[in-house]
Amino acid sequence: MGPLYNAPYFHAANFRRCDKITAVKRTILIHYHEINLKGNNRGWFETCLERHVARLLQGLETASIRRFAGRLLVELTGDSPAGEITRRLEKVFGIANFIVAREVPAEIDAIESELALLVASTRFRSFKMDCRRGTKEFPLDSQQLNRRLGAFVQDRTGAEVRMEGAEAVFGIEIVKGRAFLHLSRIQGAGGLPSGSGGKVLCLLSGGIDSPVAAWRMMRRGCRVHHVHFHSYPHTTVESQEKVRRLLGILSRFQLESTLWMVPFAEVQREIVAYAPPALRVVLYRRFMVRIAEAVARNEKAAALVTGDSLGQVASQTLDNIRTISAAATMPVFRPLIGDDKEGIIRIARAIGTYETSIQADQDCCSLFIPRHPETAADPEKAARAESGLDVARLVDNAMAGAARETISADFGPGPDPGPRDD
Repeated sequence: MGPLYNAPYFHAANFRRCDKITAVKRTILIHYHEINLKGNNRGWFETCLERHVARLLQGLETASIRRFAGRLLVELTGDSPAGEITRRLEKVFGIANFIVAREVPAEIDAIESELALLVASTRFRSFKMDCRRGTKEFPLDSQQLNRRLGAFVQDRTGAEVRMEGAEAVFGIEIVKGRAFLHLSRIQGAGGLPSGSGGKVLCLLSGGIDSPVAAWRMMRRGCRVHHVHFHSYPHTTVESQEKVRRLLGILSRFQLESTLWMVPFAEVQREIVAYAPPALRVVLYRRFMVRIAEAVARNEKAAALVTGDSLGQVASQTLDNIRTISAAATMPVFRPLIGDDKEGIIRIARAIGTYETSIQADQDCCSLFIPRHPETAADPEKAARAESGLDVARLVDNAMAGAARETISADFGPGPDPGPRDD
C-alpha cells in the first residue's frame, strides 16, 4: 500500500487561487428529514426547526441562521466552535443530515481551487467524489461533476478511486449559485422538529423505559413535560435527584423540560389500608393517571405518555393496562408497547440515559408491594376496591404538595443521539 497523501505531497502551484474568487465562508448546511413531505404545512415545521436551532446555538458565535433553498444554513464566524455545534445539532429532531462546509461561488475554477486545499489537508490512499447539483443553472450535472473533479483529484495525487470503502469522500453540493465543499455528511436525529407536535405529559419513573418513551415522543415533535411520583420521606431523595439527572440528558433534545415532583405516600397509605393487597399496584397506577391528568391540564398537555411495554411486568399485562387506562379521561400513549427489553435498552444506551437509569434508588412503587400482585384486573373490580377511598381528596392533596421545576439541558459529553427508524 502506498503512502498516505497529505499536504507535503502537493506543490504550492496546486493551491493558486483564482483572482475572482471571493472569501471562503465556513457554513453548516442542514437537510430536513420529514419536513420535506409536509406540503402546505411545511413552512410551520421549518419555522419550528429554525427557532429550535437558533436557541440551541445561542452563545456559540454563529454569524446567522436562515432558510436557504429548502435547507437551513448556519454561517460560522472565525471563532465558531464547529465541534460543539455539530455535537448539538446531532441531537436536533427534524434534521436528516448536515454538512460542515467551505462555501464558494458555484464556478468551476473556484470549486477546483478550494478542492485542492481540502485535498491537501486530508490524509488518504483512496477516495470518491460525492457531487450533487441541487439546481440546474450550473452547466455540469452531478455525474459530469463527479467525473471532472474525480480526475482533478487523481491527477494531483495518484490516489485510487474507490466507490465503496474509500478513505476520503470529497463532497460538493451546488445550490443557488453556491458550492459547499465538505469531507463528511453527519447523520441527524430524524423525526419532526421540537414543538411541532403539541404538548404531552410523561410519567417518568427513573427506570430504563420511561425516558426512552419520552424520547420517542420528542422525536415525533412533541414538547414533553414530565411528572415524577415519590414517597419521601418514606424513601430517600435519590429517585428525585436521579430524575433530574435524566432530564438534564433528555433536555438535550428539547433544550429544557418541565418537571412536576408529586408526593404519593398518602395515596399509597390509604390504598394499603382500604384495598385488597393484590390490587395495590393497579390502584397505584390508576391514581397516578388521575394525578397526571391534573398536571397535564395545568401544562395544557393533550395526552399522557408512559413507558409501558406489554407483558414486561405484572402491571403491564393487557388486562391491567386496560384497567389502568379506564381511570383516564385523556389519551394515554405507550410508544414502547410492542418493544422488548433488549430493544429499549439499546435505545437508552444510544440516547445517553441508560447509565443513569440503572443507578440504584428507592422509587415510590417499591413501597407496600404485595407478594402476589393481580395480573388480570378488570375495571369493575378496581372501581369496587376504590369505593372506600376519597378519590377527589387524594388527588387534590397530591397536587397541593406538588412542586414544579424547570430542568435545562446538560450538554456535557454524552453518547450519540440514538438510532433512526429508517
